[in-house]
Amino acid sequence: MPQPSKPVVDLRSREHYIASCIALAQEKLSRFGSVAEIAAREREINLYPGLEQLEAPHLIHLLAAPAPGPVRQAQEATARGEVLLEHAAAGEGTRLFLGPKYFINIGRDLGLEQIAHLLSVEAGKVVSPESVAPLLDCQPRDLLPLSLGSRHMLQMAFDLERLARDLGEAPAEVLARQHLLIIISEEMAAGIEKDFHQWHFYGFRPDRVFFMVQESFHGLNLRDGRFVYDESSPRRLHNHGQMAVQQSMDRQLFTLPGAHVRERVYYSQAAVGDWLQGFVNKISYNIEDLDYLTGSLDFHSLGLVLELGEKGFRMVMEVVANNPVKPQKGGMLAWDPALLRDVMIESFQLGDLPNQDIAFLNRNFNHYPRPFESWRRVRDAGLPMPVAVKEGFLYFQPVQGDINFLVSTAFFRRQEMPAIKNLKSPAALPLAINRMAAQDRQPGFREFAQRTWEGGK
Repeated sequence: MPQPSKPVVDLRSREHYIASCIALAQEKLSRFGSVAEIAAREREINLYPGLEQLEAPHLIHLLAAPAPGPVRQAQEATARGEVLLEHAAAGEGTRLFLGPKYFINIGRDLGLEQIAHLLSVEAGKVVSPESVAPLLDCQPRDLLPLSLGSRHMLQMAFDLERLARDLGEAPAEVLARQHLLIIISEEMAAGIEKDFHQWHFYGFRPDRVFFMVQESFHGLNLRDGRFVYDESSPRRLHNHGQMAVQQSMDRQLFTLPGAHVRERVYYSQAAVGDWLQGFVNKISYNIEDLDYLTGSLDFHSLGLVLELGEKGFRMVMEVVANNPVKPQKGGMLAWDPALLRDVMIESFQLGDLPNQDIAFLNRNFNHYPRPFESWRRVRDAGLPMPVAVKEGFLYFQPVQGDINFLVSTAFFRRQEMPAIKNLKSPAALPLAINRMAAQDRQPGFREFAQRTWEGGK
């Protein structure tokens, strides 16, 4: 995939973005007679060029045993507030049938019967509550009645407080130095803003907790050979890549520093650029990552990332080995001889490539050393714009991981590569319950959650 040499979308405003999506569809897809024909050829349209020429990756950095120096450097940089903590929380959870992921509250809302029903629907066969129970470390009702989003934010604050104590610093001061960026959707914006106020911003400074509402868009339709923005179609997110694209637009990030929920302070594109230049790294977390629930801060890998950043890399992606017994589809790491570099390729660009041919998968956990530089490249070059047809309408699907085509990117793996543990479908609910139970069992976590709810009293 060649790197874009000029913007593929106009990022001056929402209206310019929509207009350029229409123009892009007209330029790339006007040879098709209908959206249905595009749907039939979608796999071919999105196919990675030169797929058959790809080779095994040439360089995957190995995360060696923890060394005191890099770990300490990572801890101190984090304590100083030099690592931007981005949280992608806009997930709609459509495959879970439980509403937006941020608000999923298993301890309050789900019992064995409901979980068994969801597993039955997904599996297409009856799954009994009795067969689910042995899979669980505790009954759902025994979990703390916390939403997935609250658990996510509490774990970060909990781990930062622990870091402060390890470094001999005051926890409140370390939390106050942190900068967070929370990506939310339009539908859940009011609820999440209320959540942060109720939880006293989880101990973080309100003027350093930035939010962005990831916009959703109607689909495109094809009428008399011309693409149109069809406002009768469902509104959908333009995939997680649009999150990165939108961040580079003007007045997208805002804070809630006032006493009232709806008092937003928006920041210009220039102000966001200046802000980003103050960080040595940005970590992009996904709210569905279940390993996060017992360890949001991995100073071992962050130490390596900071070293790679000093060598000029501006994106660092973790990879895991595919399961040889039951290989899965996912973003694939490979060497592209046309680009003379290793690249990460999104799963829907792989055509009919068998899963067993994918040796290394993207863990969906990305670092951006010196994040201003990757932000600037997205601002100036845009991202590639794959397409998808959903419910008879055309939507663009930019991919966050495609930033690896814009900046120098390193890939690393652990000595023992863990399986991906994400809450994406009902099949992951037993694992989610077990990870939440482990979170609740952390010494001091229950007390920390109670203290945070009460405003740190």
